[in-house]
Amino acid sequence: MTISPEPESLPHDPWPVAHARFRPEGRFRLEAEDFRVTEILPFEAEGYGHHFLLRIRKVGVNTDRVAQDLARLAGCRARDVGYAGLKDRKAVAVQHFSVPAAGVEGDPGRWSGESWMVERVDRARKKLKRGALEGNAFRLRLHLSEEDAEVAAARFEELLAAGVPNYFGPQRFGREGGNLVGARQLFGGTARPNRGLRGIYLSAARSYLFNRVAATRVVDGTWDRLREGEYAVFPDVNSGFVVSDPEREAPRVASGDLHPSGPLPGLDGAGPKGEAAELEGRILAEETALVEGIRDQKVEAHRRALRVLPRDGLAEADSRGLWIAFRLPAGSFATSVVRELVRPITS
Repeated sequence: MTISPEPESLPHDPWPVAHARFRPEGRFRLEAEDFRVTEILPFEAEGYGHHFLLRIRKVGVNTDRVAQDLARLAGCRARDVGYAGLKDRKAVAVQHFSVPAAGVEGDPGRWSGESWMVERVDRARKKLKRGALEGNAFRLRLHLSEEDAEVAAARFEELLAAGVPNYFGPQRFGREGGNLVGARQLFGGTARPNRGLRGIYLSAARSYLFNRVAATRVVDGTWDRLREGEYAVFPDVNSGFVVSDPEREAPRVASGDLHPSGPLPGLDGAGPKGEAAELEGRILAEETALVEGIRDQKVEAHRRALRVLPRDGLAEADSRGLWIAFRLPAGSFATSVVRELVRPITS
């Protein structure tokens, strides 16, 4: 069985959950303070160099807006402002940016804007590049009754050990799947987006194809175990290998040292063999326009873990529900954890 939500009107979150028993109803992200995220960089600033590395706290403002403000304050072009990744507007986010030091006058530690402020300044040798993240630390409030908070807290402890499907979150696809619609128009020649939108559309198309494979593996119960011919990947490392003996590697999967993987389609790249390859091939064959469109854009293929294990987990109840804290590797979505804990109240 393969999972194929209607692509032209993608539901807000159509993918099946892995832990399908009772989930209490709850509300999430009623206000920015319910979603707190802190970037974790994989390096320490050198303390010298031609760039300022800024740690910024922002509330209710998106990454691009802060970058524009920083370009104005630093006297540089917007494209010279570096950041590792985008952070949601409706959140309290601690995020890092870099600006060239040459045009800066005064102390950048005193900079601030509407809904953001600099918390720390370091000197660095290089511009901060997209994707230069180790991960993100989250602290989230789930609005639940006292009884349901106890249920969700117990379930959260189970997820820390079992992991959750590593779906791309709804924000990747835009409102009602608009980014995926844009990708289809790009590939069909009916739209000519600018460079920024082109990247967003390509990312949405690849994420959708990955989620379709992941959803099928969730339904058949193999999202957290190896199939014959599986291309297994190491956590936090963009490398892996084709599994010749799933039973022999099963203990490494159980310990979290290996994960089954799904495709981020493109040109070339490693991939599964045998049974695992046949399954992916059947799913991707249903979306040939997307697969070929991605390849025509000269995007390189990659693999992504089907499972993610939250780390450093902590649950704490208060008068309004349940706070959960955890850490995820770069590229994984907090919503993948939340959706396994609660069913959202939509009205």
